[in-house]
Order: sequence, then structure tokens, then C-alpha cells
Amino acid sequence: MITTYHRPTTLPEALALIKQENIYPLGGGIQLTQFSDEEYEVVDLQALALNSITVKGKTLEIGATATLQALLETPDIPEALKKAIRHEAPLNMRNSATVAGTLVASDGRSPFAVMMMGLDAEVTVTSEQESVVSKLGDLLSLREDTLNGKLITKISIPLNVNAGYEYVARTPADKPIVCAALTQWAGGRARLVLGGWGTCPSLAMDGKGTNGLEAAAKNAAHDASDEWASAEYRQDVAATLAKRCLV
Repeated sequence: MITTYHRPTTLPEALALIKQENIYPLGGGIQLTQFSDEEYEVVDLQALALNSITVKGKTLEIGATATLQALLETPDIPEALKKAIRHEAPLNMRNSATVAGTLVASDGRSPFAVMMMGLDAEVTVTSEQESVVSKLGDLLSLREDTLNGKLITKISIPLNVNAGYEYVARTPADKPIVCAALTQWAGGRARLVLGGWGTCPSLAMDGKGTNGLEAAAKNAAHDASDEWASAEYRQDVAATLAKRCLV
């Protein structure tokens, strides 16, 4: 349970607080569901002005505490990203869930994390000493160590891309059993990320062109068995979804 609530007005103040034991950052409140019944303190980040969404050239810079709904309503973002955001959460939750909080709390079944990793998002992680830019895929696989005593302050994604997002779920509003995000750059680069299982999305392909796309999708899902589906089922569906993402 929450025992103390902090609302710092500067980033250094927030960073000094979260490096202490049992004090956690609070954006939209989504990640709090990850904790047990232990007592802990929270640091509200809403007064730090980290919620801006700005276009800089061909890149969209998203403040960590921008809500999913604010991002959804941003002009010119890829339609595939809009689709993934709508699939991630209903309207009421999108109005409170922050971009960074959703990513930190995500697992492999998060449509938003899959699409953002498909876009090869870059994440700025800030500590008391420095700010470091990391690829989202690297951060998600090592988030507990990477974010200890640090804060995500910004996420950047490209705008000059073609992107697709497709999924299969038990119901349209349910978490995906399999989902696929494919991004294609003007220079020929193609990046395929799959989700629907595991602790974080799976990178299936990142290279020149889309030759071998379906085979890459099948290979990435070769050990994806869990209580929801077999690996064999996911391999077949992943290949189909990857092909549907082609634009």
C-alpha cells in the first residue's frame, strides 16, 4: 500500500527520491498494479512537464508522462500505431495511462509495446549523472536493471515510415494471442516485431527488404507455447499476420 505521496516540481528532486529503497515513480498509475501488499512510497511525475509531444523534422518526440490518448490524438502518427493504442486499452484507461508507464509495465502481450518496438523507438533514460538514449527493445529486456534509480523522460519514433499492425485475439478487445508490427523505411529497411507471449515482444527481422518475412515470423515464434496457444499455432498465425502488415 502507498504510505507516502511525493509531488516534486523538478527532475533532480524526483531522481533523488526514486533512488531510495521502496520509492517508485507514479505516472498514470498503471505500474502500481505490479506491486504486492508491501508498503511503499510513490513519486508523482505530473508536475515535471514531461508530457509534451513534439514533431522535430521526421521524428516525433513523446514526453514520458504524455497519455496514450494524447498520443492517439496526435496528427500524422502512423495509423498502425493508432490501431495498436486502441487495442492496448479502452478510452478511460488511455486517458490516464502514460506512454512510459505503459511500456515499463508491459509484457509480450502489449500491443503498444509491440508497435513501438516495431518502430524501433528510442528511449531517453535520465539519472542524476546523465541522460542515455537506448533502443526500446534493449530497455524492455533489461528494464529492471536499466531503470533502477532512473526515469524515462522521452521516447522518440520515426514519422517517415510505412507501418502495419495486425493481431488475432479471442475477442477484438482481448489481449492478442499473436500480434505483428511491421515497419518499412524509404531506404528499404524492414523491421518485424511479434507479440502475444512472453515477458517482452520478440524481434523477428530487421534488415534490407521483406524477403523471407514469413519464415522470419515462424522462426521467432518457434518456442512460443503457453496456456493460450501452442508454438505451432503461433508460427502459422505469425506468418499470416506478417504478410498482412505489408503496405
